[in-house]
Amino acid sequence: MADLKLLVPELNEAETMSAETARFEELLLQASKELQQAQTSRPESTQIQPQPGFCIKTNSSEGKVFINICHSPSIPPPADLTEDELLQMLEEDQAGFRIPMSLGEPHAELDAKGQGCTAYDVAVNSDFYRRMQNSDFLRELVITIAREGLEDKYSLPLNPEWRILKNRPFLGSISQQNIRSQQRPRIQELGNLYMPDSPRPEKGPEKPHLNLWLEAPDLLLAEIDLPKLEGPLGLSLEIGENRLVMGGPQQLYHLDAYIPLRISCDESKAAFHQKRKQLMVAMPLLSVPS
Repeated sequence: MADLKLLVPELNEAETMSAETARFEELLLQASKELQQAQTSRPESTQIQPQPGFCIKTNSSEGKVFINICHSPSIPPPADLTEDELLQMLEEDQAGFRIPMSLGEPHAELDAKGQGCTAYDVAVNSDFYRRMQNSDFLRELVITIAREGLEDKYSLPLNPEWRILKNRPFLGSISQQNIRSQQRPRIQELGNLYMPDSPRPEKGPEKPHLNLWLEAPDLLLAEIDLPKLEGPLGLSLEIGENRLVMGGPQQLYHLDAYIPLRISCDESKAAFHQKRKQLMVAMPLLSVPS
């Protein structure tokens, strides 16, 4: 994993602004405003009716728990990765893969023996659900993430042992759920930016290609292309409130980028995608320009 440290910016903003930087700042601010406008012009949430899929049984200290795994086309799908790519990311403990899902409220039900129990409805994207039906790996992954999500949301430890009910797609009734209205599918890539501390000789560390985009009004994502590297060994990464500095092993790469947004340094995370040979950085923002 890259070394993530706090960097106190030393560059004077007025001195380092160039035509390229000014244009880049304009693009970032424009994308942020468009996201905010999209949020205010649409309702914060919309109601969906999840469709039944399958039901798993587990338990907690309070008794039997059933989780109805459902699906809806209104929920966005996860990134389209192969199982090998996904497995590699999970083995490397990378946080670049998410499965969007809607966690419903608990509802009291009766089990097959007429005894009281608690059921939860968890919905994923319908296309992803159909793909999951043909993959034991994806099915177990979704169940694990759903169980952990319910534990976090309701502070209710669940038994990690579970089983899928046969011939019973759900327990009780599946209620409508409110989900956040979808924003724009994905904010356009904003290009790359390089801000050197000082002029560099022609022969020296290579300037890697940097892509930045706003994933949400308060989240900035970065991808740094590092085709010469096989892994993160020797990489250094320093993030300040509005600056990102990266160094490569054996002085292969050096990047010093000014970013005209306030970054939450402590909450920023980085991971190296070995197959793509990219350093991925997620940078929550402290404030969003108005």
